[in-house]
Amino acid sequence: MDPKVSKADAALDKMRAEKRLKSVEDRRVASEVFDKLTLETLYKLANNGYLNILNGAISTGKEANVFKGIHDKGHIVAVKIYRINTSDFKKMQYYIQGDPRFKVRTNNKRQLVNAWVNKEFRNLNRCLEADINVPEPVIAKNNVLLMEFIGDEDGNPAPTLRNQPPEKPEKCFETLINAMKKMYHDAKLVHGDLSGYNILNHNEEPVIIDVSQSVVTDHPISRELLERDIDNIIRDFKKFGVFATHDEIKQKIIEK
Repeated sequence: MDPKVSKADAALDKMRAEKRLKSVEDRRVASEVFDKLTLETLYKLANNGYLNILNGAISTGKEANVFKGIHDKGHIVAVKIYRINTSDFKKMQYYIQGDPRFKVRTNNKRQLVNAWVNKEFRNLNRCLEADINVPEPVIAKNNVLLMEFIGDEDGNPAPTLRNQPPEKPEKCFETLINAMKKMYHDAKLVHGDLSGYNILNHNEEPVIIDVSQSVVTDHPISRELLERDIDNIIRDFKKFGVFATHDEIKQKIIEK
């Protein structure tokens, strides 16, 4: 047998196997995202004019997938769907417990996820009121959040800072520190998971996303989370050639 033919056949078999596995994985993920209650929620949003078409995924994660949707008026919206079965409930409990805005039965998974989505919706609104650059929320219903799509007119989503570093890192860094200061003093929030993964680079302007875990400043763990956010931003921007100390940035944020 020609060894070249044998290798080619083996490569084809491997490709077919990988394709089958991917197909199975896609179906598994789809079943996790679009369960019966989620589909019912999407239908209700569609019937109320919030959503006309649901297109491809913008991002996928362990807990949530973000899709491009077409609003009833024709413009693009981001549709974030939290998965009930794969969400990290211990993490959700950790961030929700101690927040006076939410009283939920933490042993009820669906109720906890719904509260988590509502928390992100309310946090986005608080940030907007404080003039912080975040996606504008449209509506939260059960485990689905509709919000402003951050991207270009052709439907291409804005990349994260990790995927597209800023052309002027020092300017971007200063803008972000000011945003963290506004978030702390005006929105009375601490992001809690701020890094280059949760900041979009939209036309060289940073847009903060994923504020579901953000806590109010009088939350018992708010200072701990702020310290972590500062460390993450310093570490990420060091890769872009911007250098700052933790104490220096903390002072800028804490002081009015």
